Amino acid sequence: MTNSDLLQRSLAAVWHPCTQMKQHAEGDSALPMIPIASGKGVWLHDFDGRRYLDGISSWWVNLFGHCNPRINAALHAQLEQLEHVLLAGCTHQPVVELSERLSALTGGALGHCFYASDGASATEIALKMSFHSWRNRGQGDKQEFLCLRGSYHGETVGALAVTDVALFKDAYAPLIRPASTVPTPDARLAQEGESALDVARRAAAALERHLDEHHSRIAALIVEPLIQCASGMAMYDPEYLRLARALCDRYQVHLICDEIAVGCGRSGTFFAHEQAGIRPDFLCLSKGISGGYLPLSMVLTTDTVYAAFYDDRVSRGFLHSHSYTGNALACRAALATLDIFAEDRVIDTNRALSAHLGNCLKPLADHPHVRHLRQCGMIAAFDVRSDDTQFSERFYRQALAREILLRPIGNTIYFMPPYVISQEECDFLVARAIAALDAALHS
Repeated sequence: MTNSDLLQRSLAAVWHPCTQMKQHAEGDSALPMIPIASGKGVWLHDFDGRRYLDGISSWWVNLFGHCNPRINAALHAQLEQLEHVLLAGCTHQPVVELSERLSALTGGALGHCFYASDGASATEIALKMSFHSWRNRGQGDKQEFLCLRGSYHGETVGALAVTDVALFKDAYAPLIRPASTVPTPDARLAQEGESALDVARRAAAALERHLDEHHSRIAALIVEPLIQCASGMAMYDPEYLRLARALCDRYQVHLICDEIAVGCGRSGTFFAHEQAGIRPDFLCLSKGISGGYLPLSMVLTTDTVYAAFYDDRVSRGFLHSHSYTGNALACRAALATLDIFAEDRVIDTNRALSAHLGNCLKPLADHPHVRHLRQCGMIAAFDVRSDDTQFSERFYRQALAREILLRPIGNTIYFMPPYVISQEECDFLVARAIAALDAALHS
């Protein structure tokens, strides 16, 4: 097999996600598509002998490297016992153990995990649960949702309702029941003399005004805690979460924390919302929870929400379902992932790794084209001042030519590497990214 062989077959047979397929058509201007033959640690290898450092954890899912031997071993063992069984009317050991351990990580505040396969499905579940629980409690007017400006929570029709990214949403507007948006606490919006804390308080004041007027119709506010990823890694002060939690309590509105991307240690704590000292009413997890191995998502919620569905009448139950809900293999991968967190004290280790990543990026603070250099845990980002509408594609090409895989979001370049990256590999990633930046700006 060669790169060219697999590429031609893929273009003829596969419709790739989040892609304008014509960009990958043959020709000198075609956007490169990388045929991957294998992966090990932070490295991906193609069929022609080239390698690429996976600086974005394969869309933010891979925590402990490709082909991790401990997760591999756990899956091999599970394959000898049970691959899958329906979770309606049946249960199994991996799903019970995973649910117990996730609840324990919230201090028992959240439990009764409801499972699906991807992040957007978790968003759908949380939205439906919120609305339905209010209806079961006799507050059926609470049918509307709030999201932050620039938010992204998935691309199924329900999730698009609380997504505020025009590129993903506008084409499907006739299908969507829109939510309301409130100002984002994005620290990049600080006015002269303002801090990130000031921006957070200003956004929370706007949220308070909206809830004061509309709370009787609002079921839930959904947020990505600390980092709005798809809108350019917008980072904000934890004070916003503290104030939002208090406001949701005051106005009887659920708080949904979408930690699909920012959970599992990405922010510096296992759950990002922990940094605000709060707990949500719903917690959505996916991506890194299975170590990047298998599709898995879940929603954890409170006993109060669970009790709203607990009844003799089937119609008051939560009848949402997925065929592969609580898949045994995916749950076992997640358990192996949690084992690594516990046994290797990953959160503590990541503090040193995060500091090293930050030190590597310091030279960019004085770069004439770099703005808003920022970091939250194992996520770092900066914005590039450029009027070139093709900048992101130019950077992507230049990065691949230097053996690193990075995918800018517009003019935002970000780093979200696997936690097993060494300091030397981190040095390599950032140095090559800086070289790619300069090449893209001057090509």
